[in-house]
Amino acid sequence: MLYFSAWKRWSIILVCLAGLLLSLPNLFSREQLDKFVPSWLPTHQVNLGLDLRGGAHLLLEVDTGVVLRERLEALVDGARAELRGANMRYTGIAATGNNTVTVRLPDASTAPRVRELLQKLAQPVQSSLIGFGGGQMDLTVEIAPEGNAVRLVLSEAAMLERARAAVTQSMEIVRRRIDQTGVNEPTIQIQGRDRILVQLPGVDDPERIKRLLGTTAKLTFHLLDMTADSNATVAPAGSMILESDRDRDGTGRPVRYVVKRKVEVAGDQLVDAQAGTDPRGGQPIVNFRFSTAGAKRFAEITQANVGLPFAIVLDNKVLTAPRINEPILGGSGQISGNFTFASASDLAVLLRAGALPAPLKVVEERTVGPDLGADSIRAGLISIAVAALLVVIYMVLAYGLFGLFANVALIANLLLTLAAMSLLQATLTLPGIAGLLLTLGMSVDANVLINERIREETKLGKSPLAAMEAGFKRAFSTIVDANLTTLLKMLILYSLGSGSVKGFAVTISLGIITSMFTATVVVRLMMVTWLRRSRATILPV
Repeated sequence: MLYFSAWKRWSIILVCLAGLLLSLPNLFSREQLDKFVPSWLPTHQVNLGLDLRGGAHLLLEVDTGVVLRERLEALVDGARAELRGANMRYTGIAATGNNTVTVRLPDASTAPRVRELLQKLAQPVQSSLIGFGGGQMDLTVEIAPEGNAVRLVLSEAAMLERARAAVTQSMEIVRRRIDQTGVNEPTIQIQGRDRILVQLPGVDDPERIKRLLGTTAKLTFHLLDMTADSNATVAPAGSMILESDRDRDGTGRPVRYVVKRKVEVAGDQLVDAQAGTDPRGGQPIVNFRFSTAGAKRFAEITQANVGLPFAIVLDNKVLTAPRINEPILGGSGQISGNFTFASASDLAVLLRAGALPAPLKVVEERTVGPDLGADSIRAGLISIAVAALLVVIYMVLAYGLFGLFANVALIANLLLTLAAMSLLQATLTLPGIAGLLLTLGMSVDANVLINERIREETKLGKSPLAAMEAGFKRAFSTIVDANLTTLLKMLILYSLGSGSVKGFAVTISLGIITSMFTATVVVRLMMVTWLRRSRATILPV
């Protein structure tokens, strides 16, 4: 156990040197590293959390109920189209619950035929959830007990899968929107069943980010119903009354439009959107471009409706309703309407990133200023320095030369922990600094156990080499048991916790793993090297 071959010695030395090299970039700013350090040298740094660097913390909740309501509305429209196509009479079609659409019939004898027609509306559930999906259909069509109604009931698997897909899609769209704003190193992850955690280091305008994330950005193109009165309280069948997003009438109220419900072109067929300036008046506008399929559909609509107004609707608000003066065949167009340059840029970001499948609500918000973060870093570094100094003094006073060896291993442990965090691009938070402090104590604990064991063996009259070997061997099992139980606790914290709790668990876990190496291998190498060179007859413990 006390024999080290040449390759083992050099391996241990190289690991320690690698830890030093990989941890050094954390002493410099990113600008200094990019300017002075060659690109072939490692420049990974530990990421600083919001509580150290400053920035915005947002917890968003996805309104998955909207997705389910849209599916029910689609079922109502689909059922109406199927029955009309088959000339089947009905007295009413409506959603009658959170997961049910009821079709009422004038004659109970037609229920079996209606049930057969509506079965076509069922879709397979492509679920990744264990125990769901696997070839199931998303709804069952059944005849109501009274016989004169047919019910379409969404399955539990379908509702869970649609909610899960909405949250996953929302997270990806949030990521794209934030990437468009240029925020560096954002943290975006799903938390729980319907929430998304967003952490944005260095953000100094969280209100703009909230506006970008809180906008669904569902863009659609509709024809206007020219036969309807926009001042009416109820829209005619097949139409809806929408207000303008920016235009006001003479009384200061939003201008109202009667818009046909049918979506002529959907915003998901856009491939690009850029803020620009109208060459005729110099006003800010948003230029957009459709995909091939969208451009073809846009051309067909504008060709067939020359001279009629065409409404551009964003989140049930009419952005603009220009008149189609001539067919638009190039697949591109522009959106105008009292934009500022900032609002035009934000709208372009939203359109490029895509529409959210459901609205997002901010349920938790925290903002940390950079000054507070700098104070936290300063306080953390002071606490680590003070703790390290106290440990160093105690170990030297208690164990002499072997205590000095333990202090060298302690420094190596800190360097290796920082190196591992840098390689993994881990995030250091205030709890993470507390984890580094705890790592100092746990690392020294292992050396205290070893030194006390060696002291006991020496008192029994064993030779220095035998006492040292017995001390390491008997302390090893205790060290492993203590560290394994701590690692298990950190694993539980990481799996159940979130944010800074996970950072704490990662820091402690890395510190434990490196302390096992430094306390039982690096210290042993230093002790053995000293013993073989000095040929001491008495151990300094």
